[in-house]
Amino acid sequence: MKKIIVIPDSFKGTMSSAENCDICRAEILKAFPGCEVVCIPVADGGEGSVDCFLAALGGKKINLQVTGPYFEKLDAFYGILPDERTAIVEMAACAGLPLVGERKNPLLTTTYGVGELILDAARRGCKKIIVGLGGSATNDAGCGMAAALGVKFEGTGGTFIPTGGTLKDVRRIIPDLPPELCGVEIITMCDIDNPLYGENGAAYVFAPQKGADAAAVRLLDEGLVHISKIIKRDLGIDVSAIPGGGAAGGMGAGMAAFLGSLLLPGIEIVLDTVGFDKALEGADLVLTGEGRLDTQSLRGKVVIGVARRAKRRGVPVVAIVGGYDTGLDAVYQEGVSAVFSINRLPEPLEVSGPFTRENFTLTLRNILRLIGLKQMPE
Repeated sequence: MKKIIVIPDSFKGTMSSAENCDICRAEILKAFPGCEVVCIPVADGGEGSVDCFLAALGGKKINLQVTGPYFEKLDAFYGILPDERTAIVEMAACAGLPLVGERKNPLLTTTYGVGELILDAARRGCKKIIVGLGGSATNDAGCGMAAALGVKFEGTGGTFIPTGGTLKDVRRIIPDLPPELCGVEIITMCDIDNPLYGENGAAYVFAPQKGADAAAVRLLDEGLVHISKIIKRDLGIDVSAIPGGGAAGGMGAGMAAFLGSLLLPGIEIVLDTVGFDKALEGADLVLTGEGRLDTQSLRGKVVIGVARRAKRRGVPVVAIVGGYDTGLDAVYQEGVSAVFSINRLPEPLEVSGPFTRENFTLTLRNILRLIGLKQMPE
């Protein structure tokens, strides 16, 4: 083996993408001294996305104080890549579910801080801003973000900042974006195709995990229906059926409506940004993986996104996963050469989880030993 690319997702809650890369690099070099190991830690747009981009490409983290989920001030961040023109924003940094602790209530939370991060990046001269959706505590259709950028929302009592519970009170939207955003390309990382509202929409599918009971879910969904009508009337954009519009509490629809952003699969943005196609030149093998390989993975998450591109170049792909819950024939057709589960015994995650690093390392060693056998002289 002369060149191996390592490009894993995290095993959520047990092992980060960066930790995965570190283990792979160390074990590969033990098995194949002198091998070129290219590590590209990736994330799906949620928590950890900024760190993954900076780890893969370099750059700097910008720390600043912005508005948190409950309109409180908190310390957040975003990343700027070495070209000084590309910024990476993860909404989880200021509107993420971990930030609310036990105070989960998507009727009250806001994405206002996300707008502040975007605006700061634009004021620093960034001409391309990649916004990762995921892990949010909100259900405001991105209206808080838009308000931070200057968009005005009028109700019966005047201008206000809508939250999930007050979307229904918006009577008029007045777009008023700042000049700093003129000419800025904004791309949204979005790995789901749920619509804005309805039984498969933001409220019904995702709001319960953010603290909404059945009554709150109905109110939130009604608010999303209402704001989509106001957006269509005042902005001339129909966001009701945009695939991914329901991502992050309707933030997908908000990014499209207020910023004209494209919603693209996160892994495709990552692979383009890190130059994965070029990295494939001369590669003998790609190692990838994620905590769970399932039907969602087949929609284009990390393993499948990586495999599709590697397949075009004829580079084999081995996926090391926590477990898989899908027919592997479809996975193989996408370009994955082999799938290995790290779990040695049929145990629940709460039992095996603390041993993820150990189990992963042992599985990787066995794979490398098998590859080594093939390369041994006869």
